[in-house]
Amino acid sequence: MGYGGRTINTLRLWQAATPAVFDFGEFSGGDFFGAVSDRVLAESITRVLYPDDSTPRGRSLRFLQEFFLVRCSLADIVLRFRKRGNDWLALPDKVAIQLNDTHPAMAVPELMRILLDEAKLGWDQAWDLTVRTLAYTNHTLLPEALEKWGIDLFETLLPRHLEIVYEINRRFLDQVRMRHPSDDAKLARVSLIDEGGRKVRMANLAIVGSHSTNGVAAIHSELLRTKTVPDFAEFFPDHFNNKTNGVTPRRWLLLANPDLAKLLTEATGDGWVNDLSLLRKIDPLAADSGFRRKFISAKRNAKVKFVDWIKHTSGINLDPDSLFDVQIKRIHEYKRQLLNAIQCVVWYNRLRANPGQDVTPKTVLFAGKAAPAYHLAKVIIKLITSIARVVNADPTVRGKFRIEFLPNYSCTLAEHLIPASDVSEQISTAGYEASGTSNMKFMMNGALTVGTRDGANIEIVEECGEENAFMFGLTTEQVISSRGWYNPHWHYDNEPETRAALNLIFENHFSPDEPGIFEPIRDVLLTKGDYYLHLADLMGYVETQKKVAITYSDSQLWATKAIHNVARSGKFSSDRTINEYARQIWGAKPCPVE
Repeated sequence: MGYGGRTINTLRLWQAATPAVFDFGEFSGGDFFGAVSDRVLAESITRVLYPDDSTPRGRSLRFLQEFFLVRCSLADIVLRFRKRGNDWLALPDKVAIQLNDTHPAMAVPELMRILLDEAKLGWDQAWDLTVRTLAYTNHTLLPEALEKWGIDLFETLLPRHLEIVYEINRRFLDQVRMRHPSDDAKLARVSLIDEGGRKVRMANLAIVGSHSTNGVAAIHSELLRTKTVPDFAEFFPDHFNNKTNGVTPRRWLLLANPDLAKLLTEATGDGWVNDLSLLRKIDPLAADSGFRRKFISAKRNAKVKFVDWIKHTSGINLDPDSLFDVQIKRIHEYKRQLLNAIQCVVWYNRLRANPGQDVTPKTVLFAGKAAPAYHLAKVIIKLITSIARVVNADPTVRGKFRIEFLPNYSCTLAEHLIPASDVSEQISTAGYEASGTSNMKFMMNGALTVGTRDGANIEIVEECGEENAFMFGLTTEQVISSRGWYNPHWHYDNEPETRAALNLIFENHFSPDEPGIFEPIRDVLLTKGDYYLHLADLMGYVETQKKVAITYSDSQLWATKAIHNVARSGKFSSDRTINEYARQIWGAKPCPVE
């Protein structure tokens, strides 16, 4: 029911099955697979969600899965809508369907099919109901994540839906042509069909087939509107809007961090649990030495609990008195775990060169998973674990520097780790992260952001203040403007620490038993041009980490900054986000509960 809930929401999980469970006749005749083949094939659709789609069979299965989940969900929605005696014309008033990225974009032709073929409505009426019922949230600016499905898949598996897509496209292009009668290039860009690759552009379909398109952070929504789909923003200016992501403080603070939650309640009352903006009341307490002392105690308690938990679950031994520097997210080049790994090598080289220096003990923690077919992401995981094995075994840095890649990243791990974290690593290439939500969870638990001006980081820093975060790196504008001239070799040739760190990786210092295993890293950084600008931001990142260590050594100053982060995290509650969706997109009002 949720925290304090008195009503329930129903979560439906769909599973493919067949009523023909077992054919005894076929089995007795020796066709052992044929006796159960229908069942095996049907259950395979939902056996593993989104498997490796680098092969034709994998892509076909993913295509089927997306359609299957859309078909089941819409059938269920329509069934309940009609059982209540509603007229079809009331659909947008009773039902709001949010397309969460392009994965459910098949809902556009499927809802049209229901309204045309089952409800027997005319095209114009069906289209009006479809557009007013559906809304689309975009979660990425990466072109490869804006799905396209082959015409051949539609022709083979969903021919009726392809007919509907073609008709949607014909009518839409007629409208565009009326406004821009001689702009064939624009027509090609906005078409739902990529004629060059004979594919259906699912993002275009979602935008055209819905009444709202939103991004999930202010900069993301702006880039979506001005860079990714500017032709659609021009055609549908009133459809584009922003809904900055949020996270629930009930789970990520009240439940996950009981010591800090208790301190906040003592200081402000328990109203913050349902209105996170009330944490502003503790902002002045950052100057109170007694409150800082209690805050530091709550943070250490969270760290000790995490240290005990990770030792029990994974056998990993950590020092709770070291700085916990944490990067937890999906493994991807643009999220730049690789940048963090190279920075760790630079830091390691500095410590080896001057083993007697007095430094703040630091533990760098990574966690995350790679997509099944994303080979380079798996190489990056291998690199991090290889660096960790060498660094952690080196007596010259023992007690000063440790690296761990925590296994099997999950929400459970995050609930233990985030309250214990001192530093939140949010270092994506500017202009590529839609929003991020771990950055919000870290903030409300008192971790300081080390980050680029990307995604929701920008809004986080606006709230907490530049002085209470550590920002570095190229801006989105600089990333875009550097595309024509950026040369990663300049950094390799002219920055001794960059060259030394990369040489250590490439010369098998971290992989003596597997020489050459990190050649894909060399390839992506130096041969293919370092598309995500790791080397451009590396030395700025290293110097920022130096500032972090110096600041952390002053526990009172660090606690002051951390308290300001917690106090100013109210904007990033999911309560605010959901309220904006309800009021501005769905037209839904709160229902009083007796």
